[in-house]
Parts: sequence; C-alpha cells; structure tokens
Amino acid sequence: MENKRFLAAQDVMEMLGVSLSYSYKLIRRLNAELEADGFVTIKGRVSTQYFLKRIYGLSTDKEVG
Repeated sequence: MENKRFLAAQDVMEMLGVSLSYSYKLIRRLNAELEADGFVTIKGRVSTQYFLKRIYGLSTDKEVG
C-alpha cells in the first residue's frame, strides 16, 4: 500500500481478505466511532492511521495494552 491518507473499500477488502460489502460496513463503523469523537469523516473512506490502529494485528505500534 503506497502511503495513502485514506483507504477506500477496495483497499480494506484487499488488506483483510473480506467482501466488498463487509468493507463498506467496517468503514461505516469506524467512521461512526470517529464522528462520535468529533472528527469529520469522508463517506466511503477511512483514515489509514485510524484503520491500522483499530484493526487487530495491523498496527505497527510496539506497545500493547
């Protein structure tokens, strides 16, 4: 993945090996979390940084817990 700020459903689908419809569902869920925290979101896209943070096993952070 080239350094994208936002991921589309196709990107999520390829990264997780899930269906396109599930990718959209996941993006809606993550965006709802961000909106609840006061962030502005883009429909059909999710922040790469937030996605990697929230999806278990994809984060590059060494800290756990």
